Amino acid sequence: MGCGLLAASAPGGAFARQDIKVDTQLFVERVHTDINGRPRRVLASADRVAPGDQLILVVNWRNAGTQPLRGLAVTNPVPRGMQLATSDPAVQVSVDGGQRWGRLGELWLPTPLGGTRRAVPADITHIRWTMPDPISPGESGRLSYRATVR
Repeated sequence: MGCGLLAASAPGGAFARQDIKVDTQLFVERVHTDINGRPRRVLASADRVAPGDQLILVVNWRNAGTQPLRGLAVTNPVPRGMQLATSDPAVQVSVDGGQRWGRLGELWLPTPLGGTRRAVPADITHIRWTMPDPISPGESGRLSYRATVR
């Protein structure tokens, strides 16, 4: 799984992408029945996925620099063939490859006949989290989102 993209500003406005380390993991959520007949959700390696599979993508990040980072934005492309499933108000999405950002209900796309239409989950190309507080040196975190294989 490819790494996410990051944008951050360091004191004085210097671009500090190299100070952030990112690792993205992909899991498939399977439902199995336990010995008592109850359904159990299990996360498994996503070596093989099929249409309809529920995926969980986990983005681990860490400030590996020596300065606090302000304005950190963690951006991940939504893997091709997957439909994002999120209602988290802290998440922004893009439907045009990361050119414009917003909540899904605020985004519109052009139609072939010159009109526009409201964007739908299948249109999402990227997901972004903006961190409201400065990120201290050594600080780390984890972000996750769900997607369905189309």
